[in-house]
Formats: sequence, structure tokens, C-alpha cells
Amino acid sequence: MSNEKITNLPNGYLMLLVVFILFGGGIYMIITTENPVYLISVIVGFFTAFGFILVNPNTSKVLLLFGKYVGTVKRNGFYWANPLYRKRSISLRARNFDSERVKVNDKIGNPIMISTILVWKVTDTYKAAFDVDKYENFVRVQTDAAVRKLASMYPYDNFADEGHDEDITLRSSVNEVSEALEKEVQERLSMAGIEVLEARIGYLAYAQEIANAMLKRQQATAIISARHKIVQGAVGMVEMALDELSKKDIVDLDEERKAAMVSNLMVILCSDKDATPVVNTGTLNH
Repeated sequence: MSNEKITNLPNGYLMLLVVFILFGGGIYMIITTENPVYLISVIVGFFTAFGFILVNPNTSKVLLLFGKYVGTVKRNGFYWANPLYRKRSISLRARNFDSERVKVNDKIGNPIMISTILVWKVTDTYKAAFDVDKYENFVRVQTDAAVRKLASMYPYDNFADEGHDEDITLRSSVNEVSEALEKEVQERLSMAGIEVLEARIGYLAYAQEIANAMLKRQQATAIISARHKIVQGAVGMVEMALDELSKKDIVDLDEERKAAMVSNLMVILCSDKDATPVVNTGTLNH
């Protein structure tokens, strides 16, 4: 037997009536007839009473008879089984697991702190009970291993200035990383009869020893990117200004005066401070 077997058991309420008749009737007959043979009925009724099973919603009972797997009861209700059966409860409810923060190296070697949030449930009670030892601990260990592997597959962030122009990163590609993590964890937990409902990164940050340096780097990258956009816009505005002045014949500028105008406009447009205008009341050259 290597697969889960769903078994059906007799109704517990009917057997409760049988136990009452055997136990209560035996005692009554012993008292009234004073015949000890009815003691057998009392003993049978007492022994039978140990076979009742209560299965709550989204729980299951795994039944064993002298080490042999008999079957699993998944339908909730009140049942009766062989009193010699060993009964093991396994929950079928969805469970949350928030892993500990672990320090690992990403794809380009940066130390990061990462943890995952996993939602899982047992689907095959046989595998969960007999193919692995303590399946709850198995989930924790294998999830940590999957997170470590995932972190080494992708960089934390995209640094194009160092040639690491990655399409998928741990910080920005949330959906792609979560999908890869879920697939990796599912492959590891399938042998335990466990289905992964959701897996995603719960915490992600640089390790403490490089966090400050990486924060400054991110700020510098953002400033450079903003300056790049500003310069592109300023060049376009200067070009548009010169074209409009030329088309409307507002003023005739030679190359030297154009260069001076371009320089002044670029300073005004690219500066991070407000410009202080100077009114020239003389000629263009003085």
C-alpha cells in the first residue's frame, strides 16, 4: 500500500445503541437472573465502546491495524471502527507558515535577509503520515531550503551600471518570483502529500553590513536617472526655443550669441535652485 485509501465506517449512533444494549442489557440480566454468563455481554459492550470515532470538518483519521494501513476517514461525522485500530488525526485545513529570516547571497553575491509566507494543506494523508517523518517539520525545513535556492537564482535589484541587467529581480518582480518560489516548494513537498496554495516573499532586505552602502547607491542611481531626464528635457526646450526664434525672426543671433543663450538656458533648466534673473539695459555685448 503506497497510496491513500478512503474507507467508510459504520454509523456511530447505531453502534452506540448496540453498545448500550450489550452493556446495559447484560447488567440487567445478571441482576435479574443471577446468571454470570451475561457477563460476556457486558465485557463485549465495554470493549466495543472503545471503537467510536469523531471526525471534525476538515480533519481526517488514519487507521492502522497492528502496523498495517487500513484506510483514511475524511468525511466528518460520528463513526465506529474496530477498537483494535490505532487512530491518528491529520488536519486537512489550510495552514500558514511564516519562515524565519535567513541570510543568503543573491545571484551577484550580495548578502540579503529573506523570509517567505507559505499557505499549505495536506491532500494525501498516507504520504503525510508514512512517507516523511513529522510532516510539519518537513514543511519548515524544505521551505527554508527552497527560499535559499530561490535567492541565489535572482539578484536583489537591477544594476545596469555593472552589467547586471536582469529582467527578473527579487525586489521588483514580485509575481514572477512568487510563481518560481511556489513551484520550487511544491516540488519539494509533493512527496509528503502536501499541496502549496500560495508562496510569496514575506521579508526582503539587504543584510545589515551592506544596507547603508546599498541605500546610498540606490539614492545615487535615482538622482542620476532624474538628472538624465532633466538634461534630455532641457536640450529639447533649448532646441525648441532656438527654432521658434529663428522661424518668427524675433532676433538674429550669430553662433557666439546662440552659444551664450544655450549656456544660460541649460544652467537655468538643469539647476536644482531657482534662477536669479539679471536685466541687461544695455546692448547684447555689454
